[in-house]
Parts: sequence; C-alpha cells; structure tokens
Amino acid sequence: MHFPDEIIALAQTIVTDFTAKSWMVATAESCTGGLIAGALTEIPGSSAVIDRGFVTYTNTAKMEMLGVQEQTLAQFGAVSKETALQMVHGALFRSRADFAVAVTGIAGPGGGSAEKPVGLVHLAAKARSGALLHHEMRYGDIGRDKVRLATLQTALEMLVALAQ
Repeated sequence: MHFPDEIIALAQTIVTDFTAKSWMVATAESCTGGLIAGALTEIPGSSAVIDRGFVTYTNTAKMEMLGVQEQTLAQFGAVSKETALQMVHGALFRSRADFAVAVTGIAGPGGGSAEKPVGLVHLAAKARSGALLHHEMRYGDIGRDKVRLATLQTALEMLVALAQ
C-alpha cells in the first residue's frame, strides 16, 4: 500500500527510536482495520518493534481479544473514550509490548448519529510505565479514506509523543 509521506516519516521515527531503545508496540484497531500496523510494517526493520496487532472490528472481538467489558460497550458504546481506554489497556497487557495504541471510530459514510457523527474517533496510547494519552477527534464527514488516514496519522503522532 502507498501511504502518504507524512505517515511514512512518522512510522520511520517510531521504528528508529523504538529499535534504539529495544521497545515494542502493539496496536488495537477498529475503524482503521490494521492500517496502523500496516504503516509501521512498511518500514524495513519493523520486526524489531512490532509485537502484535489486534483488529477488533466487532464488539465481540473487542471483548474476546482485548477484554473490553460488555457493560462498557452497553453504557458508552464502541466509539467512546471508555472503550478506547479499555482497548489500549487490553492490547498492552495481552502483548509483550512496551507501548500500545488503540483506535475506535466512525469512518463513514454511514453509521453516524447526532451524538456520534461520522468522523468521530477516540484514540488512546499507553506505555507500560503507566503514561496514558487520549484524544477525541472529530474529523467530520470528509470521506472514509480521509478519516482512516487522519486517524492513522494521529495514532502514530501519539506513539511518538508518548515515547518522548
């Protein structure tokens, strides 16, 4: 796949910096469907950095693979801060990674509502040391590909920021 130059540059930074520190990363992806792991693995030498990726598109997958609580999904929905935080926690602790990133959102073109419009994405990044970031992004109804690429870029930026 061809990723934009900005995304490749971020992925290269992560692979270079994490390799130098012997750090590994895990991804937990819903609306990006594996794009974060895909962008990272575009970089030669990424096998030193990528531990594993979880693509959890359904609520059942989020529960089974990442330990997201059914009550969280029922109360807050799949696209929520609470779900993103449980996803990133599950990815970190169901892997050998030092860092994890998780994304859940509505890429469109449908599926949005007044409370949760198309383009709403919750992202979380967490270090095993306990440092944690959460971003709620409202990209708007800019098209599925653009929402997914913007989410990918934000997720990589969060990993870079968390690792500093």
